[in-house]
Amino acid sequence: MIPKMTVANVITCMRYHDAPAAVDWLCRAFGFERHLVVPGAEAGTIAHAELRFGNGLVMLGTAAKHGDGYDELMVTPRESGGRNTHSAYVIVEDPVAHHERAAAAGAEIVLPLEKKGYGGSGYTCRDLEGHVWSFGDYDPFDD
Repeated sequence: MIPKMTVANVITCMRYHDAPAAVDWLCRAFGFERHLVVPGAEAGTIAHAELRFGNGLVMLGTAAKHGDGYDELMVTPRESGGRNTHSAYVIVEDPVAHHERAAAAGAEIVLPLEKKGYGGSGYTCRDLEGHVWSFGDYDPFDD
């Protein structure tokens, strides 16, 4: 298979119990920007949202039964005892400033900001619903 030549070939997808609050918080805490937000059929829900960060994108929606089969494949950290089966790594220009912004917004820092043995600096945190995120300036594409 040949990847399509596009802006980003891998996009992470997540579910949140309170997706509208998650969209607001992810923008405030991590610096994402709303690209598309499609309200759900029920008040206070989101069927599909796309948040951009540079050339990266996160897709998310409300953790509810939408009837499309996808929700049967997904659980949230709350439903799995706080454990995650994947996490996102986001490349940032200034990990120190990003760490300060995320911490000020209430992100739970689970691995401290530090220099990494493979290069760069970074940290890992949980968002308002327990999803694990890592942010750092290590760029594996900078060879």
